[in-house]
Amino acid sequence: MTTAPRSLQTEAVILRHFDLGEADRILALFTPNYGKLRAVAKGVRKLLSRKAGHLEPLSCSKLLLSRGQDLYIITQAEMIEGYQPLREDLIRFGNASYAVELLDRFTFEGGENRSLYRLLKDTLWRLTVMDDFNLIIRYYEIRLLDLLGFRPQLFRCVGCKSEIRAEDQYFSAEQGGVLCPKCGRDDRNGRPISMSALKFLRHYQRSSFEDASRASIPSVVQTEMENLMHYYLTHLLERSLNTPSFLRRVREG
Repeated sequence: MTTAPRSLQTEAVILRHFDLGEADRILALFTPNYGKLRAVAKGVRKLLSRKAGHLEPLSCSKLLLSRGQDLYIITQAEMIEGYQPLREDLIRFGNASYAVELLDRFTFEGGENRSLYRLLKDTLWRLTVMDDFNLIIRYYEIRLLDLLGFRPQLFRCVGCKSEIRAEDQYFSAEQGGVLCPKCGRDDRNGRPISMSALKFLRHYQRSSFEDASRASIPSVVQTEMENLMHYYLTHLLERSLNTPSFLRRVREG
């Protein structure tokens, strides 16, 4: 933190928090100008704390931070958007928690990323006011990968570089994209992907959210797309995420 400013004012989405001592909390924040930061909210667990309601996970607040010895200290907080419906519905909450966990796992502290910040805020808002969670989350995953430099190749075979034809293909997480049937059969780690699932993933990759939302996707294809993205993201992160299992339990319950 030697080059960081001594104080800063910023908007931030609160990703998560954990308790520190008897009354404090450490918060993981994502900001437009400084990327991911950690900051201490002193006394926030006290009953009369004025900042507590402005620093809930899955909310967006305007913060004033002062640099402490190791971490920033939150000296002022004012909530901008609480996304309250996310706390009132387990499916909304689970999907929002997944979006936050995915960004948290892929990012490191520091570094401006306004596009990623805007994507996160847009996604939380969509999860608040819309019901098509498959659309919202698949589009978020595709855009997140683009912004982080992990855009999957969906138009040419990553093996032989030939253009993909209108037939079922394979997908290689290790190679980062689609394999034609010939190359796919020779790759023991490649997974089958139907032409329908590939078509909609391509559509999401090259479309605005408004255009992507016009597509009508059969539930079986939605499930295939979800499983494929989970396979690719898990490979990139080299570990499993926590929230997908929570979401499955909520759906089944």
